[in-house]
Amino acid sequence: MPKLSNTINIENRRAKFDYQFLDVLTAGMVLRGTEIKSIREGKAALSDSYCFFKNDELYVKNLHITEYSEASFKQHEPTRERKLLLNKTEINKLLKKIKDQGLTIIPVRLFITDRGFAKLDIALAKGKKLYDKRDDIKKKDIEREMARKF
Repeated sequence: MPKLSNTINIENRRAKFDYQFLDVLTAGMVLRGTEIKSIREGKAALSDSYCFFKNDELYVKNLHITEYSEASFKQHEPTRERKLLLNKTEINKLLKKIKDQGLTIIPVRLFITDRGFAKLDIALAKGKKLYDKRDDIKKKDIEREMARKF
């Protein structure tokens, strides 16, 4: 039997490089059968995923959750659209900001709570330009050099 864990913390590291986060929210997810078991094994990837609105509800697309190895014929689809659970006020706030300012919503972190629920940190983000990325790389290099001196 595979090792299941409640201390899962899967991050989208690429998102910090490509986007500037304006606001971060925590959302629950509607999962089916074996998806939570695969998440507890740590077999999920956030790299190409993004959030979108459909009928005033927020969904995450391309969140890859690998099929559970111990399951029988009742497997889940790895990259299906999953509904995110947020308050109505949070959904309305996100809808308004996306329509007005041309921002995007991206998943940043997938984790398991103390109560055993899978949660997704989503960020309202603005894409960085090439020169912004260069500035971030310069800052990291300077911080590394300072750390080496001390």
